[in-house]
Amino acid sequence: MVIIEEVIKVEDEFLSLTNQRAIHWKRKEALILSDVHIGKTAHFRKHGIPMPDGILQNDLERLKALIIHFKVKQLLIVGDLFHAEVNADMTTFKLWIEQFEDLKIVLIKGNHDRLSKQLLKDFKIEVETELQILPFVFVHEHDDSHNNSFTISGHTHPGISIKGKGKQRLKLPCYQLSSNQIILPAFSLFTGLNTRSQPKDSICYAFTDSSIFKF
Repeated sequence: MVIIEEVIKVEDEFLSLTNQRAIHWKRKEALILSDVHIGKTAHFRKHGIPMPDGILQNDLERLKALIIHFKVKQLLIVGDLFHAEVNADMTTFKLWIEQFEDLKIVLIKGNHDRLSKQLLKDFKIEVETELQILPFVFVHEHDDSHNNSFTISGHTHPGISIKGKGKQRLKLPCYQLSSNQIILPAFSLFTGLNTRSQPKDSICYAFTDSSIFKF
């Protein structure tokens, strides 16, 4: 796995956008990500929809590599860490998380995060509906009530459609940066891309496995 970084300055803070769908905030020794959707593949299988093996494991291995690479001490997850009810994927995640004894995990609840408080406690995950770590406010979805703050959020699974030769179009995940917010791409590879929703006057940082592009 290759980790490419694009360092940006926001609210006098330096943030590293990576091509692995997460932001590194060095000053806080934090990795910021969104929309992991643990449990989605098991949920689909439960309802008779065949899913390839290894989707969740691939996401978790990428996350582990980022944690080790940046030597972070905390994960700030801006919503939808989980996808559905308790299922087999939760056991996989619990076993994975046990290897990081000193890692602090904070979940800003998203619309899919419906697990019980007790289960989240068992995972040693701190849960917030909104989190302020100056100069940022961490939420799952930015709305008008946050217009006087700079938010870091997820939820929309942003992507960009790039015109190629002829009628060809390439869709890539991206970060969306505007004057008062950053929207993260979904961390999980098992998500669609929303190429139709973009904040006004925003800049897109799209990426591939080997590059980051500014649009």
